[in-house]
Amino acid sequence: AAAAMQDAAHDPSAATFYSAAAGLYASTHPPVPLPADPGLSLVPHIFSRLPLGPAPPHSPPCLLDAATAASLSRADLRRLVSSLARGLRRAHNVRAGSVVLLVLPNSVAFPVAFLAVLAAGGVANTMNPSSSRAEIAERLRDTAPSLVLASPENAAKLPPSAAPVVLVPETFNPTPSAGHEFAPFRALLDSDADDFPSAEVGQEDAAAVLYSSGTSGRSKGVVLTHRNLIAMVELFVRFEASQYARPACDNVYLAALPMFHVYGLSLFAAGLLSLGSTVVVMRRFDVGEAVRAVHRYKVTHLPLVPPIMAALLRAKATGASSLDSLVQVSSGAAPLSGKLVQDFIKAFPHVDFIQGYGMTESTAVGTRGFNTSKHKKYASVGLLAPNMHAKIVDLETGLCLPPGSCGELWLHGPAIMKER
Repeated sequence: AAAAMQDAAHDPSAATFYSAAAGLYASTHPPVPLPADPGLSLVPHIFSRLPLGPAPPHSPPCLLDAATAASLSRADLRRLVSSLARGLRRAHNVRAGSVVLLVLPNSVAFPVAFLAVLAAGGVANTMNPSSSRAEIAERLRDTAPSLVLASPENAAKLPPSAAPVVLVPETFNPTPSAGHEFAPFRALLDSDADDFPSAEVGQEDAAAVLYSSGTSGRSKGVVLTHRNLIAMVELFVRFEASQYARPACDNVYLAALPMFHVYGLSLFAAGLLSLGSTVVVMRRFDVGEAVRAVHRYKVTHLPLVPPIMAALLRAKATGASSLDSLVQVSSGAAPLSGKLVQDFIKAFPHVDFIQGYGMTESTAVGTRGFNTSKHKKYASVGLLAPNMHAKIVDLETGLCLPPGSCGELWLHGPAIMKER
């Protein structure tokens, strides 16, 4: 847990961010101003940060399906989120506090569905699309959703007594082979209104329930507010982008991580959409398809987890992967071995590799690495995000520990989950 702070053990400037009297670590980054309006919710905030004027003739898409190249522009995204939100309110009475269960794989439609639920005032509960019938039934009992948005294969796993179910397509481009199963979903999109409905929710209201395995016992539901998600957009995604000279709108991200998880959700269904970056969506990770997508769409940024790093290294060893267009690879969600890091850097020397740390309970906000031409620390998960504070606590004594110590990491800040 102390990995993010270890540099401080031999750093004279440690006193600038560590208070021995309070046992408190503060971010070395200047504070980032967050919206003060208590009535603000996530969706209007995202689109207020994204210029939506007339797009240049060759403006890059906002979302792009890796398999079919079906895409959505920024204007398409706003129109579809607004339209679907109004349809959810009109046809299914989704209002403030209504829980909507999303049992969906990665797709161009996932961010639209997620944001539309929030824009309608509802609470989005995302779930692993690979869940078993028993796991889905347990989630239905636990959250009592008023509506389920599901893919056809997952709808077949729902019990007969489940809430109303609407099947969601992977893209918004109808194909000749598409049947009538998606007709109810398309009927929700019959509104051309560009404005979001008045959802009557604000920053302190629940926006999402994400389940985290924690360290032991049953999986636990983490309630995230609109304030938590807004903080995530500003302190994680937008702040990181601000540290680089390259314009964020020039970046192309490969969404190989699952969007039901806080790591993928924070990036691909929220934060990056506020920056104008292009998100290339993979339904699920396959190393061959990922390599082809990187080449085809000139992907510049690849957030991943250790198993994906290992798969890319194996592909490199067979000569199947050079990943020439990649500018940065970032790893999170699980610890990395030093050998894997060094092997990856050796195999892909042109790539800027960083690590980060965050939890579902902290809305993916925690620490983030940053390399410069003179200073590179690939093994570190980086420094505290802006506006965040931390303690390192000895579990036996309960005492706060100084830099260089090992203990349990406690985080405090605007991204920390809502207490129930």
